[in-house]
Amino acid sequence: MFDVYITKAAKYLPNKAVSNDEMEDYLGLINETASKGRRLILRNNKIVSRYYARDKNGNSTHNNAELTHIAIQGLFDNRFTDQDMELLSCGTTTPDVLVPSHASMVHGLLKNKNLELNSSAGVCCSGMNALKFGFLSVKSGNTNNAVCVGSEKASSWLSSNKFENEVVNLKKLKEQPILAFRKDFLRWMLSDGAGAFLLENKPIGAISLKIEWMEAYSYAHEIETCMYAGGDKLENGKIKAWNDFDPSEWLNESIFAVKQDIKLLDEHILVKGAESMSEALAKNNISADQIDFFLPHVSSHYFVEGLSKALAEKGMVIPMEKWFMNLAYVGNVGSASIYLALEELMNSGKLQKGNKILLSVPESGRFSYAYAYLTVC
Repeated sequence: MFDVYITKAAKYLPNKAVSNDEMEDYLGLINETASKGRRLILRNNKIVSRYYARDKNGNSTHNNAELTHIAIQGLFDNRFTDQDMELLSCGTTTPDVLVPSHASMVHGLLKNKNLELNSSAGVCCSGMNALKFGFLSVKSGNTNNAVCVGSEKASSWLSSNKFENEVVNLKKLKEQPILAFRKDFLRWMLSDGAGAFLLENKPIGAISLKIEWMEAYSYAHEIETCMYAGGDKLENGKIKAWNDFDPSEWLNESIFAVKQDIKLLDEHILVKGAESMSEALAKNNISADQIDFFLPHVSSHYFVEGLSKALAEKGMVIPMEKWFMNLAYVGNVGSASIYLALEELMNSGKLQKGNKILLSVPESGRFSYAYAYLTVC
């Protein structure tokens, strides 16, 4: 078994930062009316800027594969070129197509050489799952290196034209033409971008991060679906898949819109997060005071105080000065968020040899959690 190091990190955030007041200029108005929930949601999540791979005319400037490809380019230099890659492992919630896989589409843009591919699906944990596949490949000696990526093109799912048919249908039924909160909520939470890591079996350069361990947990056996797209939730809590709907319903009911059950989110996301993190640290004989930098992916600053309290109740007291987050000015980029945060930390000048870093990523799809513990070398 080999040691595994993150030897380089890169990112791509498309176009210019979009302020809160500009969001509907890019995503559009539904029923030609400003969202009533937008300001409340933004006040709670405390995000002040984000990035969209689209312009104000609603035209796409990049697809997901292109965002990913550009981020990966930042890993290449004279020492490590695209011809040196042995494995490409990609995680995303928002692939451009159902088939082929997202990694295949990215590889098609790289046009470099024959290599092994892995695509991880899901929500935020898909980026960590992609990282773990690369970690295990290098650790086992299956490959000498791996390029791992988290990326999202959420804006395409959030644009107003994806919901207009539903609003028109509500008008026909003489119902209030207002988008349900479970659909409107995420329009003001998600954004676009990509982050990439290069994994190798030797430390390189001034800063490398040794991956000591990775752990992952799912509570889908206990809890019903919370965040979903490509289906709709029935009264019994089950999800009816898109292919069981008549095609006319796909637009009329915004079946492909990303939705979230806010009540379930509030009830479980912090409790299961503290439970899983406690289990991960205990399994690896790590205490909270052995964490120098804590990088939690949170979808909203609304959860920060609650998460700190939930961790403390499980005996994991992590002072806020150890927390490192860039949510406010980068936005919630789903599977890419943890890559973007660690890339920023690696290039911040704050890290010293021997520092310990804990990555924490929750996923509200059906409540999954992933962790990685790193040592600065």
